Amino acid sequence: MNWRYEHTALALCTLAFTGTMVARLVVSPLVPEITAEFDVTNGTVGLALSGMWLTYALAQFPSGVLGDRFGERRVILAAVGATAVASVLLAASPSILAFGLFAAALGVGAGLHYSVATTFLTRQFDDTGRAIGVHVAGGPLAGLAAPPAAALVGSRYGWRAGVLFGAAVAVPVFALFAWRVRPTEPLRPDQPMGERFAIGPLVELLSRPRILYTTALATMGAFTWQATASFLPTFLEVGTGLSSALSALLFSAYFLVHGGTQPITGSISDRIGRDATAMATMAAGVLGYGGLVAAAALDLGLPVTAGAVGLVGLAMSWGAPIQSRFMDLLSDAERGAGFGLVRTAYMVTGASGSVVVGSVSDAAGWAVAFGLLACVMALGLATLTANRLLGLGY
Repeated sequence: MNWRYEHTALALCTLAFTGTMVARLVVSPLVPEITAEFDVTNGTVGLALSGMWLTYALAQFPSGVLGDRFGERRVILAAVGATAVASVLLAASPSILAFGLFAAALGVGAGLHYSVATTFLTRQFDDTGRAIGVHVAGGPLAGLAAPPAAALVGSRYGWRAGVLFGAAVAVPVFALFAWRVRPTEPLRPDQPMGERFAIGPLVELLSRPRILYTTALATMGAFTWQATASFLPTFLEVGTGLSSALSALLFSAYFLVHGGTQPITGSISDRIGRDATAMATMAAGVLGYGGLVAAAALDLGLPVTAGAVGLVGLAMSWGAPIQSRFMDLLSDAERGAGFGLVRTAYMVTGASGSVVVGSVSDAAGWAVAFGLLACVMALGLATLTANRLLGLGY
């Protein structure tokens, strides 16, 4: 493969996504130290983190509008720069209230990146699925490396130093992106911002049958991803009886498979179609979550559990084909704000995965909670299958 400018752009967009994700993920392993310093409960810190993920989801649509108005390069640089600044402020928080406010600011800053970068890459590549798959892999890469690195730094130098790890990654990424990525022309530099937020056109876009259908698929995927990211280690430790160290190792393996398969599923979707590839990921989810439940209920041992974790990692690569499906359905003029809008819609709704699965586990146990995730994947698979077999045209 001859290295071209678009490959540089893809590599740096992926690094930028990794940087924004690192800053969000370094906080979780430091929660015990944070609660001790501010003398608050886990629930209080959890509320601050929920606020961060909510503002991240809500920023997706405005980021697309800003990208159309000012150009993608400027918005991506603003996202990475804001992530670095918010990480420094978070590390310097004098109180839990300030911590919550700076966490929300971090969510906003990091949330400016993904929709704009995806639109930018779609304009650079014909094989959209492969490009999106590589870009999406930046998130799991952060999930693989950031938590243990933050825990190591935090154990030696305190939680504030661990949180600063996010800024330490974001700053060099900002410099590289500014140096190597060319300025991009805005698509709608003169259109008033108020017009982009008019309710009528937004409702019209979201209510298109194919967009609505794809948003439903993405919501199922986001619901499952959020619950998995929140509770897979706990399920492995409490539900299957594995040690905390082994559970953490399998969680890292989940992120490794998740990140490694994204470019593959994206590339396959360019060749055999978005829906067929998405069906394969949903089927892997049914088998993976079902395997985890069976391993916990029947004490099937480590090999079955590890295999199920691998299938779950493959299942969560649904993002490459389904996000590519959105891009196929949106015109060039709609992709910036349109993709941001649908991403906000399915991420805000899908964020309930943590609350629902956590509540089900409290009421009925971890086997039932993760059995619910298998059912969600089965619903997604059935929806895709019905569309293909019945020729529904979605």
